[in-house]
Amino acid sequence: MPALVLLGAQWGDEGKGKATDLLGGSVDYVVRYQGGNNAGHTVVVGDQKYALHLLPSGILSPDCVPVIGNGVVVDPKVLLSELSGLNERGVDTSKLLISGNAHLITPYHQTIDKVTERFLGNRKIGTTGRGIGPAYADKINRVGIRVQDLFDESILLQKVEAALQDKNQILVKIFNRRAITTEQVVEEYLDYAAQIKDFVTDTALVLNNALDDGKVVLMEGGQGTLLDVDHGTYPFVTSSNPTSGGACTGSGVGPTKITRVIGILKAYTTRVGSGPFPTELLDADGDKLRTVGREFGVTTGRDRRCGWFDAVIARYATRVNGLTDFFLTKLDILTGWERIPVCVAYEVDGRRVDELPYSQSDFHHAKPIYEYLPGWSEDITGAKSFDDLPKNAQSYVKALEEMSGAPISAIGVGPGRDETIEINSFL
Repeated sequence: MPALVLLGAQWGDEGKGKATDLLGGSVDYVVRYQGGNNAGHTVVVGDQKYALHLLPSGILSPDCVPVIGNGVVVDPKVLLSELSGLNERGVDTSKLLISGNAHLITPYHQTIDKVTERFLGNRKIGTTGRGIGPAYADKINRVGIRVQDLFDESILLQKVEAALQDKNQILVKIFNRRAITTEQVVEEYLDYAAQIKDFVTDTALVLNNALDDGKVVLMEGGQGTLLDVDHGTYPFVTSSNPTSGGACTGSGVGPTKITRVIGILKAYTTRVGSGPFPTELLDADGDKLRTVGREFGVTTGRDRRCGWFDAVIARYATRVNGLTDFFLTKLDILTGWERIPVCVAYEVDGRRVDELPYSQSDFHHAKPIYEYLPGWSEDITGAKSFDDLPKNAQSYVKALEEMSGAPISAIGVGPGRDETIEINSFL
């Protein structure tokens, strides 16, 4: 049976939570395969709105097993807080599985993240300050602490002590901050161990056995393609691989078992944090998109930068992820514009460029080349089929599909779970 990958095809915040939740009733497992609580997913079920930061969106589907894969970095305090909040709202979280190989975010990761970002000043990356980058850095430097280490006090003590030897030197001597003691970290994290022990298992084994048994596994990425540490707008990126290749390393499911790769596209473009953004709007249209689209970060609350749809980015996402389908979200937000610009290429130093420049310098200087499509004024939130959309809205979707290089198989026409037009089944 299939393993599906669902990921952001822009800079994140495309509506992956809604897409995952929509599929949640049809799949058996939903897996977060990278990132941490720097990724926020909003899911609306009836009149209930859920903001998820670390947990897979599938946790809201009662018949689905939510999984935090080995590629995720876990802040146990945030995890337990999210679980508690959902339990208080009547959501069953008992099926959650957590990889013992996932790495932990600790207080010293968060402290280093915040002080380093402040130290960079105008050169700051725009991190969330939640310790994600430093935790991944420790993973790569082989001084990280994994979930399984919580269950051996001796190993946990040794690893924290070793990690703090260098970090306390940096905190005290460079940033003039107080040293963090090994004992306070170990004591806090041993308490977390008792609370999450029943969730922890070999998730890679569980997922591969499930696929062998005919189950359907959906792997859910955080952030988006242009924030991938290898394929994004480096250095203004996250510290992991939200692209489809990251789904394999972050879950332990091999690439030959993946049958569909679904990219989530917003009908316009947004990003949070610093870095280049060719179609960014610093005018009334940008303000309108932000206000009507409620473009504020789920995790950070920061205003999202808003701009018109960028087909160059969409084509790039299709290529590097091997996308088989798109899920187009927030089409309803564009209602009311007389005409809608779409970026079809860039101008770089007087040259037309149709594909994403590989040079960071060129991308920083890229200016959008627009084509203008006719808008629509009709309310589309009640549309149940593609034919229910106004002709101009249909033409807009078809144009984006042609420019992006993969079929648009579903369209979001409102925030609710049922406000989706399904054109082709993902399963």
